[in-house]
Amino acid sequence: MSLSTVLFLFFAHLGVGIAFTLVFVSRDAGVKFFRFNAGLAVILIAIALAFRYEALAGSIEHEPSRRSQIADLALVCGEAALVLYWATVGRALLKIRRAIVAVAVAGGLVAVVLQALGVSADRSPAEQALTVASFLTSAAMLGGACTAMILGHWYLVIPSLQVSHLQSIVRLHIASMAARIVIVTVAVWFAIATWQPDAGPSFRHYITSVDGIFFWQRVLFGLGGPAVLSYLTWETAKIRSTQSATGILYVDFFTVVVGEVLAKYIVLATRVPV
Repeated sequence: MSLSTVLFLFFAHLGVGIAFTLVFVSRDAGVKFFRFNAGLAVILIAIALAFRYEALAGSIEHEPSRRSQIADLALVCGEAALVLYWATVGRALLKIRRAIVAVAVAGGLVAVVLQALGVSADRSPAEQALTVASFLTSAAMLGGACTAMILGHWYLVIPSLQVSHLQSIVRLHIASMAARIVIVTVAVWFAIATWQPDAGPSFRHYITSVDGIFFWQRVLFGLGGPAVLSYLTWETAKIRSTQSATGILYVDFFTVVVGEVLAKYIVLATRVPV
């Protein structure tokens, strides 16, 4: 495990998550909103690929696995589709706009699934399924938090934008957060329930040791914080106070980022997809 791998997974999931959540934003947000977010996703995935190259360069393995190569190729294809979308949105290729977005999202989702299978390659089918679910909900939660934050800020750009659009993306963020909490809970329970004495230290021992501080920070910042803040955002959006909602979303996004970076570290260190 290396810091480069942790950052690769984090930036890749954030970029893919943004691309995915853009599908749920109304066109009323305007061309500039979609161009800005598509450009942001492109930059984040490019950073992820740079960390991926650094991780491979510093690896003692001779060659990455076939699955990892396909995951990287899928991520590159999704990146290329996002670049095309960013360059043409509001300008050209209107008839195939949905197809371009579909390719970008599909490439990203395939990459995320294969990354999860690569991380859990030597684990049981149940653990692999949990890791896939963990990676997908991570991308959705990161993307939902970031897109909601930017959309809230966009009410300063388009004051006439209906508040229902912000409520919709906040609802999506809450749904992804709820799914994330469920997956993390199941993963922790499964890791503790299926531990065998000959398998080394248990996850229960990990979370009650000094090293467990990373797990509890992950739970506090990455799950508890967003749960409270997303609820406050929802209540604030209901009274049409978009500026207050945006301020809360900035803090919410920060807690999600901290939690998901720690989650990537823990899954690589313990193989438990929290």
